Amino acid sequence: MQGRYLLRIYTSAKHMTANVVAGNYQDGRVVASASTVEHAIKGAFVWGRSCDVKAAEAVGEVLAMRVKAEEAAGVTVGMGGEVHVDLEREIEKKEKDSGAKVWAVINSFQKRGIKVVIHNHHHNDTVHD
Repeated sequence: MQGRYLLRIYTSAKHMTANVVAGNYQDGRVVASASTVEHAIKGAFVWGRSCDVKAAEAVGEVLAMRVKAEEAAGVTVGMGGEVHVDLEREIEKKEKDSGAKVWAVINSFQKRGIKVVIHNHHHNDTVHD
């Protein structure tokens, strides 16, 4: 997936960070980022002991808005406006219950009109708009 814009998601028991990265998984430049550690996101929730799907949706919404702002500022995001995600990689490297959180971020992108190209989902590549 070199040369593409990639969605990378990092989770812990308490927080989530999502980035759109230009380049490859190892050394790409972060184009936009959102995290539950940010005051604007953290302040919007009554926090329990863990990062839940609602928090993941908020991270996805904020990140999608930031990606759109980068596009409006003239920073081209993706080839033809696409953001790619390796679903298997993003879910497998996380805690076992992270799938719903990863999908919440992806769905937030789609709701904001960002085309998400999903790789390694049941061994098929899928485009979702």
